[in-house]
Amino acid sequence: MECHKTSGQLVTLVTETTFSLITFSDLGLSQKVLSAVEDAGYTTPTPIQAGAIPPALAGRDILGIAQTGTGKTASFVLPMLSRLEKGRARARMPRTLILEPTRELAAQVQENFITYGKYHKLNIALLIGGVSFEEQNRKLERGADVLIATPGRLLDHQERGKLLLTGVEIFVIDEADRMLDMGFIPDIERIAKLIPFTRQTLFFSATMPAEIQRLSDGFLQNPEEVRVAPAASAATTVTQRVVACKSKDFEKRALLRDLIREQDNLKNAIIFCNRKRDVSDLFRSLERHGFSVGALHGDMDQHSRTAMLQGFRENKIQLLVASDVAARGLDLPDVSHVFNFDVPIHAEDYVHRIGRTGRAGREGASFTLVTSRESKQLDAIEKLINQKIAWHDGDLSSASTGASEEEAPKPKTRSNRSSGKSSGETSGRNQRSSSRKTQEEKPEPVEMVKQEKSPATNDNKNRRGGRRNDRDDSSSPVGFGDEIPAFMMIGEKR
Repeated sequence: MECHKTSGQLVTLVTETTFSLITFSDLGLSQKVLSAVEDAGYTTPTPIQAGAIPPALAGRDILGIAQTGTGKTASFVLPMLSRLEKGRARARMPRTLILEPTRELAAQVQENFITYGKYHKLNIALLIGGVSFEEQNRKLERGADVLIATPGRLLDHQERGKLLLTGVEIFVIDEADRMLDMGFIPDIERIAKLIPFTRQTLFFSATMPAEIQRLSDGFLQNPEEVRVAPAASAATTVTQRVVACKSKDFEKRALLRDLIREQDNLKNAIIFCNRKRDVSDLFRSLERHGFSVGALHGDMDQHSRTAMLQGFRENKIQLLVASDVAARGLDLPDVSHVFNFDVPIHAEDYVHRIGRTGRAGREGASFTLVTSRESKQLDAIEKLINQKIAWHDGDLSSASTGASEEEAPKPKTRSNRSSGKSSGETSGRNQRSSSRKTQEEKPEPVEMVKQEKSPATNDNKNRRGGRRNDRDDSSSPVGFGDEIPAFMMIGEKR
């Protein structure tokens, strides 16, 4: 463990060599906490725990920076439990406050307090959305030694007069960079003004952009900074690959299915999408193709989100399609693969996504599907992690060539339809009759599939039909297709 001062601030750098020599009994934790840690099967702390716990026990403000999956949660849970052994909370006046950006992270912190606080008699209150106010109010009335909350729900209770923050002794801001991304910083600043200035503040983040540095300067008083890994570094146990693909969604879905089937050692995987709508679309597509799959995004109610995560942890679900709600801090220790269906918009999110695999020394693999439109986002990621990511089976030049060839037959299809329409009155009546007949057959999808699979005399129709079949879950084609409305036929005869 090395210590030095930077601009008057004590910085502790914990190395892997030091980490291997320290045990939890060396950190100054209480006997109750040590017994609970031993019961959980842990003997050696992670670097961030070894560096942050001693100064936290001493009452120092902490600025902890470590990549995801390194045990930041226990870095503040264990010293807080030791310090909370003296005293009790009063009604509506919690002794400690922990802010989390998502419901899942808040619930996970609660689980840590239950696990490591098994020998303590502490009241723990969880304030998150998707749960009734009445049950949360009852817990606050009993007095909360530990209050874990998301910023919005916390302010709701405070504005209703159900919560006083003047008794908070320890204030924890977890996943600060994620708070910044989600727009919670104004809420956090409001909450900080409601807490006594004499509090102890513990500030944890996976990355340290300039905005977070400025934020920490305003919240922390003479903090000890504990850095374990360089900011925005990717885990060395993860094999990273980028995969060139065409921009059409149905082609990306087909490529993803092929990638999943190629992986001989795939135990389970998280598939990340940028948008909640794409999460739902991809989930339905994979389900239709026979994969064991679940979905997780911010619009789901809390019960469904909890059940989905539990099913994934228990290996009842092999694939989890998710938005970035699953990218940070969730306790999913044994994920073998990560697939980025979309390149993340923010380069920092790439580090968090692939950090879901390769945890606790295990090996993992990540595949990121990249279209030509996303090349700039890929460049930003490679600049952030300071390394080039190898291509899997060809780069973007081959994918773009294939896309242009795919689109080439479209003008021929239009010209064939035009020549058919100009053949006269009889031909027009036949086409209108065929159009009405096709409309009558639409409610019978089985018949439509049969017609598409049957041989056609026109090669362009074959190619067009084949591409439509590949679009397993896409919406109806744009335009009229082969069904030409009658009013357009009249215009052609003139």
